[in-house]
Parts: sequence; structure tokens; C-alpha cells
Amino acid sequence: MINVKTIDDLAQRLSAMVPPGVSAAREELTSNFKAALQSGLSRLDLVSREEFDIQRAVLLRTREKIDLLERMVADLEHRLDELNANDGAKR
Repeated sequence: MINVKTIDDLAQRLSAMVPPGVSAAREELTSNFKAALQSGLSRLDLVSREEFDIQRAVLLRTREKIDLLERMVADLEHRLDELNANDGAKR
């Protein structure tokens, strides 16, 4: 999930954009911005960069294994075809 410091920074930036006449309510706005950001982001299905990188590595290893297995199956099918062809030639 997105880290709390990032949410705090975003809330501070948003409150800094508030016009000067409303600056008295800046702290309350910052708090409201922070709550709104946390609420909105919690509804999203986000993962951390670390989780993403781990899953990416797992998927890459899986893809490599699938490629190897596909080559092995193709080789076995080729051998089987050769055996069947030789059996047909002997009959």
C-alpha cells in the first residue's frame, strides 16, 4: 500500500493550494484531504513496489519453466511420431 508519508505530503500540497483567505482552516483541510486520500486509495487494489517485484520475478520463473516444458513436450511428441513411423514401416 502507499506509505503514510506520501499521503501526508499530498495532503500538505493540496492544503498549500488553498487561497489565502481560507488559510485559517488549512489544518482542518489538510486533515480532510488526508482522510479523503486514504479512503480513496484504500478502495483501490494497490500493491507495494516490493510485492510487485516479487510477483514479477515469480512470473518470469514460471514463464521459463513453461517454455522448458513446452520444448520437452515437443521433443517427446517428435520422438513418438518417429517411433510410430518406424512401427508403420516395419509392418
